[in-house]
Amino acid sequence: MAKIKILQEGCSYTFRSYFELPYEADDILAEFDYSLTRAELSLPKTTRKLENLPELKQKIRTFLPFVSLSNETARRETLVSPIMLEVVIYSQCQLRIEYPLNVNNWLKGNLDYLLRATNNLLVIEAKKDDLTRGFTQLAVELIALSHIEEQNVFYGAVTIGDVWRFGKLERNQQQITQDLNLFKVPDDLDSLVRVLLGILEGD
Repeated sequence: MAKIKILQEGCSYTFRSYFELPYEADDILAEFDYSLTRAELSLPKTTRKLENLPELKQKIRTFLPFVSLSNETARRETLVSPIMLEVVIYSQCQLRIEYPLNVNNWLKGNLDYLLRATNNLLVIEAKKDDLTRGFTQLAVELIALSHIEEQNVFYGAVTIGDVWRFGKLERNQQQITQDLNLFKVPDDLDSLVRVLLGILEGD
């Protein structure tokens, strides 16, 4: 069967375009010569003591009943940003919000959150309510980063605020793995932050 040609030469696509395209993620990623697999990822986790997390967890539990999460901005400001800032405090990494990236006509746009530690990067894509298409956009953002950064393995996560899913790009294998597991906020906050820090701490 002939491969579908999705992306057109001479056309311009932003990261957001891949969220809106009505195609399966594996077909879109094949345009960049990447394959998509779905599996349980063995994600790195920090073992350090996280003193402030119980307080953040309680704070989220307290305000969630009163906050409408009906749009992307509400989810980012009330659920994603507090977690990002907590991770920055623990890891002392750089945080870039709405970080512009322009590799070429097919790989350009803004990354919602880019966390940069000494040798590791982490991309977070925040969406209103569609983890599946959000993951496609995240995967393309990871491909874009792999064009300009030296490392072989890149991690990212897509979130709708109260649910998170991780992905991993391996450049040498030209493969992206979508984690089968989901992290829920606030219930899995401790595990989620441990993974975010584990990725940034690296080896």
